[in-house]
Amino acid sequence: MRRLSVSTFVTLDGVMQAPGGPDEDPTGGFTEGGWQVGYWDDKMGEVMGAAMAEPKDLLLGRKTYEIFAAHWPFAGEDDPTAAAMNNATKYVASRTLTSLDWQNSVLLEGDVAQAIARLKESDGREIQVVGSSNLVQTLLKNRLVDEFSIWIHPVVVGKGKRLFEEGAPPFGLELVDSQVSTTGVFMNTYRPAGEIKKGSFALEEPTELELERRENLE
Repeated sequence: MRRLSVSTFVTLDGVMQAPGGPDEDPTGGFTEGGWQVGYWDDKMGEVMGAAMAEPKDLLLGRKTYEIFAAHWPFAGEDDPTAAAMNNATKYVASRTLTSLDWQNSVLLEGDVAQAIARLKESDGREIQVVGSSNLVQTLLKNRLVDEFSIWIHPVVVGKGKRLFEEGAPPFGLELVDSQVSTTGVFMNTYRPAGEIKKGSFALEEPTELELERRENLE
């Protein structure tokens, strides 16, 4: 079984839309694109470099695929991130694309959730989802995610596409790693941990003796 991980940058209010630039994804009139750039530091680059050094296959939605395909093939092979992105096998979930020009790209056919479930059962490397907010919602609803790498930035944008949209199934998470940048970005790794551990802080119903005591105090 291949592990499937979701790697994403989010704001403090949970938005994952257009972290890298104002023109990255203006869908829905989003005007706060590029909110991540001012928080990048050497620590984040170090953590990202270590993660990219481990070969992985990528799973991308159409919009993220098109953004990446317009950038990484032209970034230069001397850029280690570009080399990792270009050399990785890229599985693309799309209802509209019929062909893919970026090297090592594979178009998933048929029902997306079923295709990804079959992909996880095949032999191969870890599968990493980057961006792809719509695709992530499908993965969540079908409980296909094995790990989340969530980088939480100290910024609030108010609206936009969120990592956990309304309708995501409830579940608990286990924190397995956490690091922090000099700019206050928390780089957390979580794994699903089953049902939410619910309880209550409400006081238990008073006993008859307690009720009698209260009456005597009045």
